[in-house]
Amino acid sequence: MPKEVEIVVNGFNERVTQEATISDLISHFQENDTHLIVEHNGRFVFAQQYETTRVAAGDRIEFIHPDFGG
Repeated sequence: MPKEVEIVVNGFNERVTQEATISDLISHFQENDTHLIVEHNGRFVFAQQYETTRVAAGDRIEFIHPDFGG
């Protein structure tokens, strides 16, 4: 059984598989917005880095949905 770690996602404590990637989290939390912005510990993550950026215990992830309406 994979080890789990606790991280903070959009202000909520969550348990995820150790070393999950941003891509894994997007799938797990069903974040399907094509304009999704992701912050990892306060830093912007480029979409091409989602597959390789891993999380660790205590990390903070923010999924931001920009409002492009007018």
